[in-house]
Amino acid sequence: MSSFDVRVFAIRRRPGRRVFEVRWRVAGGDKSRSFITRALADSYRAELIRAARRGLEFDPATGEPLAWAAPVSATVTWYQHAVAYAAMKWPHLAAHSRASMAEALATVTPLLTKTTSRRPPARMPRATLYGYAFSPPRRSRAPEPATASALAWLERNSLPVSCLSDPQVIRAALDGLCVRLDDSPAAANTITRKRAVLHNALGYAVELGLLPANPVGKVQWRVPKAAAAVSPQAVASPAQVQAILAQAALMRADLVAFFACLYYGALRPEEAVALRQSHLTLPSHGRGEMILTGACPRTAAAWTSNGRPHEPHGLKHRPTGTVRIVPIPPILVCLLRQHIREFGTALDGRLFLGTRGGLLSESVHGRVWHAARQAALGPALAATPLARRPYDLRHAAPSFWLNASGAPAEVAGPRGHQRARPGKRLCALRRRPGRCHQPADRRRSQRLLSHLAGTTTGDSKRFAEPPLPP
Repeated sequence: MSSFDVRVFAIRRRPGRRVFEVRWRVAGGDKSRSFITRALADSYRAELIRAARRGLEFDPATGEPLAWAAPVSATVTWYQHAVAYAAMKWPHLAAHSRASMAEALATVTPLLTKTTSRRPPARMPRATLYGYAFSPPRRSRAPEPATASALAWLERNSLPVSCLSDPQVIRAALDGLCVRLDDSPAAANTITRKRAVLHNALGYAVELGLLPANPVGKVQWRVPKAAAAVSPQAVASPAQVQAILAQAALMRADLVAFFACLYYGALRPEEAVALRQSHLTLPSHGRGEMILTGACPRTAAAWTSNGRPHEPHGLKHRPTGTVRIVPIPPILVCLLRQHIREFGTALDGRLFLGTRGGLLSESVHGRVWHAARQAALGPALAATPLARRPYDLRHAAPSFWLNASGAPAEVAGPRGHQRARPGKRLCALRRRPGRCHQPADRRRSQRLLSHLAGTTTGDSKRFAEPPLPP
């Protein structure tokens, strides 16, 4: 219990001793402290008197004011805070998001350092931060000498978090996000993504009491606008897609159905990789249905929780455990039935296998796609962005679908995008996906699939049979 009952006595020097003793009394208990010089003793006694006159509380156990025992808050640098932020976010992020967060923090952390004459090359600290500092599993292992040297420089020169309240410091960091290592301008989407990570990390500093408010909001700085639409140059026509699929059938017939899922079903590649036979409804005639439950994207093993390149998780931008129902046209039903009949499935029911029976990798289907695209389009078109990646098939599908329905909201649902929000009623239905498969949705699906099948365009022969060679 503290006390305000304090009396300070005169300095005493005992005979035969060369020290000067400061004496005082706190709550009836005598205290003393010895000093080798009178000047030190006078200074300490004066501090005690000053504290008593200011009305500070004294601790009867130590005899000194309680304020003297208060620990001095340690200075937290931005580097230390960024490492703590990455460790906090790590368990809650998917593998791709972990890598994206580390990349953003590795970009901004070297910008928030002191100006020194002996600064390492720009690539060294960024590579060290990305590959080691912001990866908790790797931080558990001892760093290489070059990594340890770069980390030591960052620890010495990183700015305190308190300095980030200065608008000039934040503006310099934001401006640095707009430039790549080779001084070329960064993409608008990249800048937006990295700014979001910086804003969130600073919000965590506010949560910990390291900053009074998030300084990003105080700076009049605009994020560059990104392109809102897919480039028309990358969107292939139905005839061009058919030609590429026909060439893919000559090279790897077991991948034709995979590419067809991206186009006719608008699946993401990681969703098609995880597709199982149990997810399909494939009638002998007419349209079918897919019930997507998850995806299996590929990323570096250093960012996954299982230490493997592929880590299964739920559907993108959807709550855990939700599914997405995708209507599929008869041509895709035919291709999938033929694929299962000729190539079978994996032991776990997966439709598409890698070279050795494992998960289908991007490198495998990417090589086949590029070779088939080159053969089908010819050198002139192959040199353009037209269908350059398998993912461009997913972009081409909605363009074709919109010609059938004319309503973006009807196309967004099967494709896995959020639908429009005309009112609270639709929002309530979206929170209860099981109630959304209404007759109107069936009519919309039939209209889209009829257009895909060519029955509304007078071009049914083009889509009547799978794109396989005779």
